[in-house]
Amino acid sequence: MRAVVYDDFGAEPEIREVADPVPPPGGAVVRVAVTGLCRSDWHAWKGYSSGIALPHVPGHEFAGTVAAVGSGVTGWRPGDRVTAPFVCACGSCPTCLAGDHQVCERQQQPGFDHWGTYAEFVVVPHADVNLVRLPDELDFAAAAALGCRFATAFRALVGPARLAAGEWLAVFGCGGVGLSAVMIGAAVGARVVAVDVNPAALELARRFGAAVAIDPTQVDPVAAVVAATGGGAHVSTDALGSADTCAASILSLRRRGRQVQIGLLSRRPVLPVDRIIGYELEMRGSHGMAAHAYPQMLRLVSAGILRPDLLVTQTLDLSEAPLALSTMDAPGAGGVRVINVGPGPTGPGPTR
Repeated sequence: MRAVVYDDFGAEPEIREVADPVPPPGGAVVRVAVTGLCRSDWHAWKGYSSGIALPHVPGHEFAGTVAAVGSGVTGWRPGDRVTAPFVCACGSCPTCLAGDHQVCERQQQPGFDHWGTYAEFVVVPHADVNLVRLPDELDFAAAAALGCRFATAFRALVGPARLAAGEWLAVFGCGGVGLSAVMIGAAVGARVVAVDVNPAALELARRFGAAVAIDPTQVDPVAAVVAATGGGAHVSTDALGSADTCAASILSLRRRGRQVQIGLLSRRPVLPVDRIIGYELEMRGSHGMAAHAYPQMLRLVSAGILRPDLLVTQTLDLSEAPLALSTMDAPGAGGVRVINVGPGPTGPGPTR
């Protein structure tokens, strides 16, 4: 198969022919149609993520079709249109048995713990636990964004953050996960404040329902959020992942507000603990979403209430992926970029 491979952290990735994977017992091999280009892949390429063995194939967001299944798989067959969370759970540890697959004690993540989705095929372990069947009307490009950015934002806001209609939500960083949070927040009836330095990202945030858009190069973002929300947001999220945005997200909350951290940080931030104590703030992390929780989100997608397809602003070929990965820290055009791996159509599947 063709795959994007790098031999060392920060070394230039390249397209290579590598061996096709085989399905492990209980697992499946999926033919990747489209994969997402996510900042977490850049973190891994830079060496900020632990446990990666070199050489490595990045990528953890994908949609495609089942190519083969291993022994013991009962729920899937070749040709099924699928995606999977970026956290692939074992399904049998105490945490999984409690339903919390997204923090599985023996989790495996494609593109981190094993070769990922910047390739024509990828292994999904424990297929009956982790594969998610795609609605026929959902195309592969939109589905590729679900496994990390969109699903992460969805669970963070409807789960740990307990975002409710009428509340103020502040979103710091309007990349893929941030714009997903804007769209989801607006869909549940929250009033959204979007914060980003990129004018194109702020314009997309307005398009997806943000009531207020703030450029932190022009104003103090904390003061602007507090003013716009009449005393601070009820819920805030750092969707970028930096010490500055994490602290600003916390400081933008009103008393007894809720901060949910979904952006990955390359170093540990200094937090305004005095504010957390004095305002009795809640601070939670949110780590993806379990496969068994996808139906709620997919029902909203199928109903047209959530539109992940609108987040996709650029589709690249696999040959363009190495350069796109290595330059991901540069300012972009906003929205979600995906990689068309192919072969085959990326549109909806046949009606069953």
